[in-house]
Amino acid sequence: MKMNSKEILSLDSLKIGYVSGKYENVLLPPLTASANSGELIAVIGRNGIGKSTLLRTLTGLQLPLGGEVFYSGKNIRDYSRMELAQKVGYISTEIVKVTNMRVYDLVALGRFPHTNWIGKIEMNDHEVILDALRKTSMESFSRKFVSELSDGERQKTMIARILAQDTGIMIMDEPTAFLDIAGKYEILHLMQMLSNNSDKTIIFSTHDLQMAISQSDKIWLILDNTLIEGAPEDLMIAGAFDHLFNSSTVLFNSEDGTFSFRSDTKGSIYIEGAGKRKHWTEKAINRAGFTVSKEKTYPYIIIPSDSNNFWRLSGQSSIQEFSSIYELISCLSKEVIRSI
Repeated sequence: MKMNSKEILSLDSLKIGYVSGKYENVLLPPLTASANSGELIAVIGRNGIGKSTLLRTLTGLQLPLGGEVFYSGKNIRDYSRMELAQKVGYISTEIVKVTNMRVYDLVALGRFPHTNWIGKIEMNDHEVILDALRKTSMESFSRKFVSELSDGERQKTMIARILAQDTGIMIMDEPTAFLDIAGKYEILHLMQMLSNNSDKTIIFSTHDLQMAISQSDKIWLILDNTLIEGAPEDLMIAGAFDHLFNSSTVLFNSEDGTFSFRSDTKGSIYIEGAGKRKHWTEKAINRAGFTVSKEKTYPYIIIPSDSNNFWRLSGQSSIQEFSSIYELISCLSKEVIRSI
């Protein structure tokens, strides 16, 4: 198969699904996509569409129902289990629950494809394990029991395990699931560092669309009838994400990659000013059911400036001042807005 010099993975008309007796349950039409060395790729799609099945198929844990998967130009069917384990590392959505196992020992399991037949850890393996712990900031936890870790620490340990496995491709099924906000971005930052500095290709599924759009090199967007791939910005321009929000309640803004709930509009109001305060004032009035007018209205909003710390609601004959957006929105809901 011909491939470009950086292409490390390609899907050619891949059919994914399950076999039940004599019957095949094909989840999606044949999928075609690719990944280059050092890319961070987010897999996006609705629940139950087949993201986990796709990732498991790419790791060889599940057989394809048709089509081909190529790693570095070689068909996945031509790899032995040990060869594939040296090529691809995998983290599932399942939370690891083990007793009496320390962090070092769990990470050391990643060296299995590289050890001899008795699985002995040599000095070189030990150095690789320590390096994986350092890169994930888990070195000081090496003697700690896995059962004592927080969710974020446990996830970093699992990433350290596939780092120790020393594969060029790391496949992660929802690696930021069950983590708090700080934990999610810590894991995302680690993934970026590994793809940028260690030339790892990382393919991960996520439900956090805004995180995927802002941080990924490429997105695989899985829809009911196809897989669309490309830079987040290319998919935004093409309106590809609109298909995810074919809903009577959710509205996706392809201008800035945000989404909101549909509601009956309460009117349109003009905002005078600039900067960060204007940005968040616009967000607040949108949430309250108003749109931003390009033409002046009565009343209209004046954003605080260097000489004025108050939001102002200016009408034809009076000006009201507010010390917070909360107070402004509370008052605005009682106003009748008209264009001038």
